[in-house]
Amino acid sequence: MTDEIYARLADAMNRLPNGFPRTSSNVELKILKKIFPPEDAALAAQLTGAYEPVEKIASQAGLPPEDISKQLFKMTRRGMVWIDKQDGQVLFRLAPFVVGVYEASLELMDHELAHLTEEYFANGGAAGIMGLEPALHRVVPAQAAIKTEWVLPYDDVRAILLKSKTFNVRDCICRVQKAQIDEPCDFPVNMCLNFSEVERSSPRPGDISQTEALALLDRCEQVGLVHTVSNVMKGVGYVCNCCGCCCGILRGITEYGLENSVAFANYYAVIDPLTCNNCGTCIERCQVKAISEGDGYSVVDVEHCIGCGLCVTGCPNDVAVLVRKPEAEMIHPPADFGDWEHARLHNRGLAD
Repeated sequence: MTDEIYARLADAMNRLPNGFPRTSSNVELKILKKIFPPEDAALAAQLTGAYEPVEKIASQAGLPPEDISKQLFKMTRRGMVWIDKQDGQVLFRLAPFVVGVYEASLELMDHELAHLTEEYFANGGAAGIMGLEPALHRVVPAQAAIKTEWVLPYDDVRAILLKSKTFNVRDCICRVQKAQIDEPCDFPVNMCLNFSEVERSSPRPGDISQTEALALLDRCEQVGLVHTVSNVMKGVGYVCNCCGCCCGILRGITEYGLENSVAFANYYAVIDPLTCNNCGTCIERCQVKAISEGDGYSVVDVEHCIGCGLCVTGCPNDVAVLVRKPEAEMIHPPADFGDWEHARLHNRGLAD
């Protein structure tokens, strides 16, 4: 019976736009067992991607609304469900695995869960989640690598931060996971930035100031981490700072052969062959291995360049630049999360 509960939950999560494909080994059920207690799994399996009031959820579960309300709020704090408030009414929906439940599992990420997750991604999970369109994340170019007069509005993360009022930094779940399987990298762990235009009445662990948030953004560019955000124009609330060795989104490219695992920025790098002294800094800093050594100078593979700009910010001789793509070649992100979800469901054949 327990396996049946988790199978229903896995199927419910796979019906969400993000996807959570089943595998022949059922390793995904082992993952869910590590994260969801049976009673929470049973309730979560009845939820969908639509926000619903407690009374409706309680009716479906056949339990008192006050009991369901307490359980849902507890699950919200653990990242299992998402909460919203519309017209004064509190609503809940099922959270996707990525981006959602997986990222909220920092405190649970031990040796066993790390290996289970690795097995799941390697055996179809990555392809079924990150190989779909539109991509979960999109690349935002390093702010120091682009000219302010032609940066696209949805790429100006600094401007978004300047409009925000609360900021929080937490550990990167991907680096924490890789460390648990004895594959730690040299990049800093405490680098995932969340922010909001809504002020909070009480502080939370990890809260930082706006000045510190802007400094964190600069620090990530300095050490060579790729900025990625949710693949929308409006409603961006976090910046992941990714490395190609740990972060699942970029590993989609570097390990799983999923060229569309992240939406490329609408820019590409150019290195001047006449002034490049072949120092190799840009090759080291490229997290997706799109730069290689040529005949005395570095060469950019434009088709695989994600437009992050790290080669530009790290070049000691200022011979690398970012160029904005022609309008005809640009791919603009969905307007907001609702449009993203609809497009994703449509492409998966789950919506008109």
